[in-house]
Amino acid sequence: METQDNGAARAHWVELKDRKKLNITGVEDVDCFNEQIVVLQTPLGTLTVTGAGLNVSQLDLEAGKVALEGEVDALEYTGGRRKGGVLGRLFR
Repeated sequence: METQDNGAARAHWVELKDRKKLNITGVEDVDCFNEQIVVLQTPLGTLTVTGAGLNVSQLDLEAGKVALEGEVDALEYTGGRRKGGVLGRLFR
């Protein structure tokens, strides 16, 4: 059976409404979550969401979608993809 990679699961965007509702696509995995922190793996690196009263209202890893509710204080990316490959590193 042949699987298709349509790129939809790799598309990543973040939508924050009034610092209370956060919708994220392109989520590959959830490392941990509680009321103060949610750590997600995305195609662009690790996304850490911090706040208060955070609640995962939707989690669909097959579709790569996560929805959070609560007081969002910060969004931080760490890690991520290197750009330029070998040639990019040679010409720095």
